[in-house]
Amino acid sequence: MRRTPRLKLLRRFGTPLPGLTRKEVPAPVDMPGPRRGRRKTSEYKRLLEEKQKLRVNYGVSERQLRNSLAMAKRLPGRTGEQLLALLERRLDSVVFRFGFAPTIRAARQLVRHRHLQVDGRRVDLPGFLVQPGQRVSIAPTSRALAVVQEATARGPLVRLPSFLVLDPDDAMSGRVISAPAPSDTPLLVDIRQVVEFYAR
Repeated sequence: MRRTPRLKLLRRFGTPLPGLTRKEVPAPVDMPGPRRGRRKTSEYKRLLEEKQKLRVNYGVSERQLRNSLAMAKRLPGRTGEQLLALLERRLDSVVFRFGFAPTIRAARQLVRHRHLQVDGRRVDLPGFLVQPGQRVSIAPTSRALAVVQEATARGPLVRLPSFLVLDPDDAMSGRVISAPAPSDTPLLVDIRQVVEFYAR
């Protein structure tokens, strides 16, 4: 994925991307001369932007998103809602939502460097799908890391969703108690348009 500046991405989509950055959406810049004003947006571009918004926020590749969509289609219920649930259940997303890292990108680094455990076993796959009932925690040998200490002291930067519960006696451990609901997704995205984009 291209390393586009985060403020540029926020300005392009015009909405917060909580998984990407804590920065707020910058005010629109007035363009002088004949380029002033918003250009006419085609239907295809509108659908594409919703899809890209999803990719950028969760930090997934085009192939990963397509694979998740294919999996969502095989699950009962609405495809769009199942797609969001799968993205929220990714280990890097869960680590971010628990507040163990400030962004999904930072959470992915923690996972890849084997600082996370699922049910007591180290997992280094950011796309690992956490199941209801499983416990996610910082590995004992990684709890002294400054980045981990700072993140857990600050707590989740986005409202803790209903499908996650932090251990009241251990700020570096939490459990998935159910499947994610559509309202648990902090990203403002029209998921129906994402499904429509891939159906074209």
